[in-house]
Amino acid sequence: MTRIVEILMYTLKPGSGSDFHRIMQEASIPLHLKAGMDVISYGGSIHDGDSYHLIRAYESESHRLASQDAFYASAAWREGPRADIISRIEVSTMTVMALTQDAIDAIRASRKSI
Repeated sequence: MTRIVEILMYTLKPGSGSDFHRIMQEASIPLHLKAGMDVISYGGSIHDGDSYHLIRAYESESHRLASQDAFYASAAWREGPRADIISRIEVSTMTVMALTQDAIDAIRASRKSI
């Protein structure tokens, strides 16, 4: 079985990494989970405190698009952490790929061991 995996990588404004992580952990990730998104991993980079990643998995490309449309249009996101998150991002990049469930589980497990 393969799933669609989206990897978001952020270059944050200098010195904002710890605040960004706090906002993600306390506000944004709970909203992702509530919206039914599978958050595989998120956090700062080992090499730079102002680099960050968010990895999410979906059942299909149509599920990814529908989930995100609903999530980003929601009042909980727009009136919640959106402004605080966006204001700390300098550059955002994204890639989308198909991965097996075993690969997804390995990424999830590796994040817990860091």
